[in-house]
Parts: sequence; C-alpha cells; structure tokens
Amino acid sequence: MLPNMSTYRAIFANREFRNLWIGSALGNASSTMTSLTLAILVDAATGSALLAAAIMFGPSLAQVLGVSTLMSAADTARPRQVLTLLSVLSTVAVGVQAAFGLSAGLRLVLSLAVAYGLSIGAGVRWGLLGEVVHSDQFVLGRSAMNLSVGAMQIAGFGIAGVLLQAVAPSTVLWIATACAALAVPVIRFGLRDRAPRRVARTGLAETWRGNRVLLSQARTRPLLLALTLPNGLIVGCEALFVPYAGSRAGWLLAAGAAGMMTGDLVVGRYLSRHGRRTAARWLRFLLAVPFLGFAFGLPLAVLCVLVAVGSSGYAASLAQQEILVDLTPEELRGQVLGLESALRMTTFGVVAILAGALADLTAAAPAITVFAAASLMVSIALTRPLARIGSPHGSGSVAEGVQAVRAPGDPG
Repeated sequence: MLPNMSTYRAIFANREFRNLWIGSALGNASSTMTSLTLAILVDAATGSALLAAAIMFGPSLAQVLGVSTLMSAADTARPRQVLTLLSVLSTVAVGVQAAFGLSAGLRLVLSLAVAYGLSIGAGVRWGLLGEVVHSDQFVLGRSAMNLSVGAMQIAGFGIAGVLLQAVAPSTVLWIATACAALAVPVIRFGLRDRAPRRVARTGLAETWRGNRVLLSQARTRPLLLALTLPNGLIVGCEALFVPYAGSRAGWLLAAGAAGMMTGDLVVGRYLSRHGRRTAARWLRFLLAVPFLGFAFGLPLAVLCVLVAVGSSGYAASLAQQEILVDLTPEELRGQVLGLESALRMTTFGVVAILAGALADLTAAAPAITVFAAASLMVSIALTRPLARIGSPHGSGSVAEGVQAVRAPGDPG
C-alpha cells in the first residue's frame, strides 16, 4: 500500500481543485513564456547579463512590497474575487508588452509594477487550497500545484524557445496573453465564492500585525531561511542561463522545470510524512551540487541533465512547508504561505540581480559556480537549526506551535 491514502486521481475528481489547478497552470504558462521572451529581448538589445537577469527575475523584488502592504488580503479578502482580478491584471500587462515596442527600462518598470499587484496571489491560492481539499490531502494538493508549475515551465520555456527561432517576440507575447486571458473564466466560474477566513480590514496595519506574529516565532525562522536562501541562490544560477546559452537557454530552463516536477511528484505522492522530512535533509544538498558542473565547460546536453537532477532538490520545500503549516493557526495560514512565497520570490529577485552583476564582471559560468557553492554552504549551515525543529526539545507539539504564533486577542 502506498504511504498516502489519497491519490492524484482523487483530488482531481474535485471539480473546484481541478479549476484552481487549471487557472494556476495557465497563469504559469503565460508568465514563463513572457519572462523568457523579455529576457532574450533585453539581452539582445543591451548585451547585459545584469539587465537580462533583472527582467526575468527582478519582478520578484516587488514581492517584498506586497508582503509588507497587501498580504493580509490572503486571509481577509474573498479569494475568488482576488484571483479573478489578478488574472485580468496579468492579461492586460502581457498584452501591453506584446502591443508596444517598449524600451528595456520601460519593460522592467511595467513588470515590477504588475508583480507588486500579483504578489498576494500565492498567499490567496495556497490559503484557498487548504479549504478546497481535505486537510490530509494538502501536501498532495500542493505537490499537484507544483507539478503544474513544472509542467507549464517545461511547455512555456520549450515552446517559447522554439517559437523565438521562427517568429517575432511579439507573437510569443500575444500567445502568452491568450494563456493569461483563458485563466479568467476558469477562475471566475470554476471556484466557489467563499467568505474571508478572518474578519479584519485588509491593509498595511493588518498585514504587519500578522507578519510580526509569524516572524516572532523562533521555530519558523529556520524554515523560512531554508525555503528562501538555498533555493534563491540556485535561482541566481538559472538567471544566468540566457547569458550563458543565448537562445538555447530554453533547454536548460525546461530541464530544470522537468527536474523540479519529478522531485515534487516523487516526494509529494510516494513518500510518507516521515519520509518527506527525511528526504528533505538530503534534497537540499542535491539542489546545489550538480550546478557546480558549469565550472567545467561541459556540453549543453550534459548540463541539461545536471540541471534536471539538481532541480529535483526543490522538492525539499514540500516537507518544510508542511511543517510551517503545522506551526501556524488556521486563520493565518494564507498569510504565512504568502509570506513564505513572497520572501522566497524576493530572494530570487535579489540574488538574480547579484548574479547578473557578477556575470558582467566575470562571465556566466564562473558566476553560476559561485552561487551554487554558496547554496551548498547555506544548506550545510542550516542543518543543525532545522534538526532542532524536529527534536523533542526543539519543536514541542503541533498544538504548542500553534499557540506560540497566535496573536494576543485572537480567537481560539
């Protein structure tokens, strides 16, 4: 018998989960095609690894503004309404990129502005997932959602990479616009209109109140670091694929997406809770080591294999997110998952820009090697703090963890 009683077939039989998955997949396909196309446009126009990395991952920096000002909406707003509005915003933004011959600077500014608005999407989506599926299906549901990210990245990077060899970049951006537009009716008519999980005014004060509660919990801080720094440093490597391989970067990016998808499939579907946590200890190291191969001038096909193997290490996040949810009260789970996502995406943006700056000073290959080595060292440094979370004296019971992060005056 498999360790998980639930199966992918069981959760996809849930119509609402299916629509949430499809809407997310269409959005991911659109953003993937857009980011690669814009990076190649900017790289061709400027020849700068820094600007190419900034246009591809720089919008992630807007996440820090979103988590600071908007993230309370993950629990205090109606999720279907928010997700529908964000899909419309994404459609309009990509359409503008397709319709107008903007300069590199204007393209980056537009991407940053839209990313700020989209920053609450992850928190809303992950909070809603906990209501759409049964509690014992959350990890499998999260895994399935991650698989959609991997599958759409493979398709988006692969299709965009092929199309860019044959058609104008604006055509690829129009295809991305169509994908974003298709997500709007799927979300609007495929999800139930739910009330907010808690009653409070969405805004700066409520966002910061929740963030202070979540960040004050000592046991969650190593988890947040583990979910952001090692992954973020490897994203710095990925940000240099376009300067490293040019138009062939789509193959490296698609290989990374395939590895990530495979890791999520195996860890989310076939491992028990204990197995996931045991595997996560080693997957953090597997994430970084293969990227050291860029130091040796290997053929692109070999590098694609190494990138795929290394990217399977992203699956360590499944176990870490599971623990994070266990330690958080239900009424703040949307916000904690949004906070984690926003911190992770912000780290991606910062590291990508640093990687691009280093590559401009040296070259893409040595910069990738440096950031892979940094990811490995951070994972080694976090080994003991993460182990203490799982120890009898370090973590306590789940109920105790929930009480530790509950704000004074919260019900429950």
